[in-house]
Formats: sequence, structure tokens, C-alpha cells
Amino acid sequence: MLQRILAFSTAFLFVSSLSAASLPDIKMPDTGLPFKMIDGYQDYKIVATHWRIDKHELRYVLANPIAYDAIKAKKLPMPEGSKMVKIGWSVKPMASYPDALEADKLQRIEFMVKDSKHFDQNGDHWGYARFVKNADSYVPYAKGSAECVACHASVSQNDYLFSSFQETF
Repeated sequence: MLQRILAFSTAFLFVSSLSAASLPDIKMPDTGLPFKMIDGYQDYKIVATHWRIDKHELRYVLANPIAYDAIKAKKLPMPEGSKMVKIGWSVKPMASYPDALEADKLQRIEFMVKDSKHFDQNGDHWGYARFVKNADSYVPYAKGSAECVACHASVSQNDYLFSSFQETF
């Protein structure tokens, strides 16, 4: 199943229903990070693709230019100003190719920002935000960013990043 999901993984990503101009003016209550902080994320570069088994979700991990250059060069810790964006999609059978799945609906957009002046949960220097799709709008994740901090702590030796750069050739 995973092979079928990843077979189409980079072909369609930026056909997004959200444009940079329409990012909602909302913030994560516990970190204060605004959704608009990632205006233009659709132009960030893909660094990794993942399948979340527990959520049945295809995830793209994108990086702003600062983070992209660092992660591609395997330069850790990531520099200040790095932004990593994770987009979660539900999947559906692909109508034109029945042996494949394709992205269906955006379920969430999450991001982390390297900013050691404002964030230092457990020494990580990252601020986390998660915005969940609710009908036709987005809302901040109700449980805050504590889950992000706790989960990313398991990869502290990799500057709190689960993803590494996935070469495309």
C-alpha cells in the first residue's frame, strides 16, 4: 500500500485550495505563532514525504530557503529563521489509475520555526504550530503545542527533526 501512495507523491502537491493571500488570521494560543507566518509556504521546497499509518495521512514536509539549504547540506543544528512546514492530506483512490491513491483533502498544516530568542522548550529553540481543517476553515489545535514538543523530543539528536532530506535523483 505504501508503494502505491508514494508512487504519486511529488506530482500533485501544489494544487492547494489555500493560497498565500487567504491564510487565516489566527494564532496558536500557547506559542503565539500566527498562521500567516508561513505566507508563501506553497513556494517552499519539498524535503521529505511521509505516510502516517496511525492517521492514514500523506504528509509533505517543506522547508523555507534557510531550512532547505541546511537540511540538504545535513547541517545541524538548523540556523535561526528555519521554517519547516508539514501538510497532511487524506487519500482516496485515483480515478484515472485504480492501482494508486492520491491526495484528497487537506487535513492539517503544521509548522516549526527556529527562534531561540522566543522558544526554548527543553533546549530545542523551536516554536510549534498546528492548524487543523474544520469544515471550510482552519482552527488552532485545541491541545496546544505540548504534544509537538514532547514528540519531537524523541529526535533531539537530530535537532528535533524527524525528516531528513530525500534525494530526488
